[in-house]
Order: sequence, then structure tokens, then C-alpha cells
Amino acid sequence: MAWPHADTDWGSSLNRVESVYLELVRQITRFEKVILVAPQAADLPATLSRHHLPQDRIILAQLETNDTWTRDFGPLTVIADGRPRLLDFAFNGWGLKFACNHDNQVTRLLHRDGVFGATSLETVGLILEGGSIESDGKGSLLTTSRCLLEANRNPQLPKASIEGQLREWLGAERFLWLDEGYLAGDDTDSHIDTLARFAPENTILYLRCDHPEDEHYAALLAMEKELQGFRTKQGEPYRLLPLPWPNARYDDQGRRLPATYANFLAINGAVLVPVYADPHDSAALEVVGKAFSGREVIPVNCRPLIEQHGSLHCITMQIPEGVLP
Repeated sequence: MAWPHADTDWGSSLNRVESVYLELVRQITRFEKVILVAPQAADLPATLSRHHLPQDRIILAQLETNDTWTRDFGPLTVIADGRPRLLDFAFNGWGLKFACNHDNQVTRLLHRDGVFGATSLETVGLILEGGSIESDGKGSLLTTSRCLLEANRNPQLPKASIEGQLREWLGAERFLWLDEGYLAGDDTDSHIDTLARFAPENTILYLRCDHPEDEHYAALLAMEKELQGFRTKQGEPYRLLPLPWPNARYDDQGRRLPATYANFLAINGAVLVPVYADPHDSAALEVVGKAFSGREVIPVNCRPLIEQHGSLHCITMQIPEGVLP
């Protein structure tokens, strides 16, 4: 995770967003360690101590950052010959929308500083954000054409070439492309982690809008039909679990914010689920619980996060067992 600071987009709401980060760190450290990246990492121990967080389960790294969306500039990990290998894909600020000169260096600098121990790191020229792909870990990759084929990411590569690179680097064997679905207020060109997610036992959780008057209704209905047409490796339909549609939220300028329950994070023994003080929160927790049987389902208030157009999964990147020294 990258800690919010005054030079990020959170500058005007630091106190509110820091409360979300503190709660996330509190919950994650119940189950596993957390890496926190910050330009002034030396200032964090006092904050962590004041909130009684277990500093022996927190790794601090002092690095410059533009912002906090580690899902999109953190390392993707594959298992090669039984060992983890880190991949540092290029990050260009979601198609040249935002500055990313510091964020694009975070993964290689963490590796340089020994945070990932002896785990190998490869730099990849392909522009790819972690939030734009969803893998079942068994060769199937779910993504959106709106993002991966967007002109400002890899304009020289046609769809077949992008698939070829994802086969080479990620071991992907089959591709499930969604052409439909979006969220108003989203800056990522329809990242899959805001729309549809894999879960165990060939399950896909996805956003469904039940309000015909809502601007999203037609697009998400079309996305649902696409999902219904997908098949597993065994040729069977996926088990589809629709997530509820949260009430519309707007910023101070009246622009719609991209609230989504699909932006959950699976960790060791638990699933952290974004909630928004919304009447549909409890139903979302119930659906996620059905998909992740045996895991604790933990709600985290992410209302402040969507003000900068992301949520819980967007500000985290998991590091598999065997990477940290």
C-alpha cells in the first residue's frame, strides 16, 4: 500500500482517507504483513503507534509516490518453476491521464532496496495495470476490451498481440473479454476489478443494476449477458453471483462517483469488502460470503476512497507467500 500524503490527490482530505488506510492496515495485519510505501516513511511509526497497530507486522519503505493506487503500479506475481517471480509492467497513468513518474518506479526501487528479498524481478515493456486483469490462477484471464485496447496504452499492439504477451508473461491460456460495462466517474477505462471478479469454484461475482432509469442499466445488462455466455475450461457455465447496485453517490460538483462492491480484496483467511454507508451494504457482504465460504467477511468503509474514483482493491496489491525475506 502507498500511504496518502499532501502531494497526492488526497491533499485536501487527508484525515478522512487516512482513517480508511488505518482501518485497512488494522484488518490486514490480523492475517498477514503489510508493506507501506511513503515519501516520509519515518513519520509513520508515530501514527501507527497512536492507533495501536502492530508495527512488527508492518514493513515501511521510504519512496516518492505520485498517488496511492498500488493495484496499478505494484508488481504482478507469477509462479515459475515452483518459485514466485515478480513482473514490473509499465504504468503510464491510465493512458496518460495523470502524472506517474514516481509510481512507475516503485516496484523496481522496492526490489532494489531488498524489500522482496531474493525474489527475481523482470521489467516488462507492456503497459498493463493490475486492476485491468482478473485471473483465476488456472490459466483463465478476465478483462475488458475498453481498457486493454484503449489507444493511449499499447497503440502499436492489436488484440492478438496483447493476448500473446499475456500468454508469455502471465501464463494465460484463455481470454474472457468483456466488451460491455462501465462505471460513471471511473478514470481507468473500465478496469475489470470494478465490474466482475473471479472467486473459488468457477464463480464470478459481478455488478448488476436493477434500475432501468439508471444510466448504467443497459450496459450492465449487456455485460451480464456476456458473462452468461462465458464457459469454464470444462465447457460449463460459470456460477454467476450478482452484487447489489449501491445508491448513486456524487461529489461536491455533482459528478457521479464509482461506488462498487466488486472492488473487494481476498487476503489470508478473510475478504475485505468496500461498503459505503449504503442500504445495500449488508446484501453485498452476504453475496461475497457465499462466494468465499470459510473466510471471514470484513466490511471497510470506503466512502472517502470513491471521491478519488477508486476503492479498496485499487489501493492494495497482494504479495504471495515466498516473496518477503
